[in-house]
Formats: sequence, structure tokens, C-alpha cells
Amino acid sequence: MRQWAAVTLPRQIVGLGGGGFSRFGRSSRLDDYVLSLTHKDHPRVLFLGTAGGDADSHIVLFYEAFSGRARPAHLKLFGAPSRMEWRPLIREQDVIYVGGGNTANMLAIWRVHGMDQALREAWDDGVVLCGVSAGMNCWFECSISDSFGLDLAALRDGLGFVPGSVCPHYDGEERRRPVYRQLVSEGLPAGYAVEDSVGIVFQETRFVEAVTEVDGHRAYRVEMVDGQVSETVVPTRSLVTAPSAPASPAAPAPPPAQSPRVLR
Repeated sequence: MRQWAAVTLPRQIVGLGGGGFSRFGRSSRLDDYVLSLTHKDHPRVLFLGTAGGDADSHIVLFYEAFSGRARPAHLKLFGAPSRMEWRPLIREQDVIYVGGGNTANMLAIWRVHGMDQALREAWDDGVVLCGVSAGMNCWFECSISDSFGLDLAALRDGLGFVPGSVCPHYDGEERRRPVYRQLVSEGLPAGYAVEDSVGIVFQETRFVEAVTEVDGHRAYRVEMVDGQVSETVVPTRSLVTAPSAPASPAAPAPPPAQSPRVLR
């Protein structure tokens, strides 16, 4: 059994632009990476499928992916959940993994039940927060979402654990790039565009690194530079050709990429 050295972990958030177990099942390198952040052999992992309506099919995929290498559990908020029962469950986890779906609906349900506060308390306690698509959007102040229909729109009332904005599926849906760029040009806070199969990692509220389970996929920093929208390629570490060991909690932010590449 692997022996982990005792470490004091910072607050950590991993956002996946797409991928994870919903695409790769047990072979997801991104999920392996998330588990490694706990420095435990069989960490406790709780799945929140609120954005997908707590669909049983998503929950089954989660258990198939994590059983045997972690201690998986799930929590449904549809129906009549007992707050006295689920609040302690949140604080007992090593990882909370949020599935994809409708970001706006999920946030509304979380706030009604007090899940937003429970998640902040868990984060403050050192629980690793992660999620894919809507499960990435939720941690930021703002995001690009299809919660309101096929036309993408800015969602501006995220939990705000991470400042700025984010856009998932940057290479997987053709409207993501032009809509995000337009909204940033109109005043949406700067942020990160994340392709499918890429994760962006934050310690406290500081960006640490980007990692990918498919070589060639990457993330970008999207912001206004000299009055124009720029996309700076974020150095993205491959989990296929390099070990999946997490960055040190004390590690500095990665060096900046080459000069911003302004796309028109």
C-alpha cells in the first residue's frame, strides 16, 4: 500500500472542461489526478448530480468508475433530503465531485437547501472540490452556460470561490469560443477557457496548473489586452506522457506562456 507523507493541504479546486469518468470511465487520468490531490489511498468521494437532475444513469457511471479505488457515495437533492443527515456527510469527504448538466438550476437548488454554504465549509476544511462542465462553472463568479437554452449566455451568480469567469467545452462546441470572447469584450470578467479533457487547478484562489488526459488539448487565459480580446495559451501538462503527481501545495504558479496570442 502506498504510504503518503502527512501534509497540510491548501484549499483546492479542479475544474474539468469536459471528460472525466463520464467519458473515460475508470481509465480517466483526470480523475486519477483529482484522487491524488487527497494524498490518500482510498479517499472518500461524494458525487453531486444535481445539475443532471440526480439521474440514476450518472450515479451508476460514477460508482463504476470509483469503486475499488476510492470510497464512493452520492447525494440526491431532488425529493425531500434531510439537511441534518447530509450536512455531516459533506464534511466527511475527501473529494466532492460535481457532475454536468444545468448550472443555473443546480445553483438554485443548492441555495434553497443551503448546499452553497456547506460546500464552502467543506472547502475551508480541506475537502477537494471538483467537477465537470456545470461542475466547473459553479465554483467561479461567472461562466458561459447553456442553462437557458441553445443560445449560450453569461451566468453571473456562481458561488464565487474562484474569482473571474470560465468557459467549458471550448473545443467541443463551436459557439463557445465566439460567445465567450464577445462577452469578455463587453465586460465579463477575464477568466479561463478549458477544452474537453483538460482540468484547471487552483490552490486557495490561485491558479496552479492545467493538466490534460488527451495530448494536444489545452486551456487558455482569456482577457482584454490593449482594447482587444486575447487568448494566452496556458502551459498544459500531459497526464498521459508525465506522472499524475499533483503540484506541491507550496509550488509557485507556472511561468507565463509566450506573448498573448490575439485571435480575431
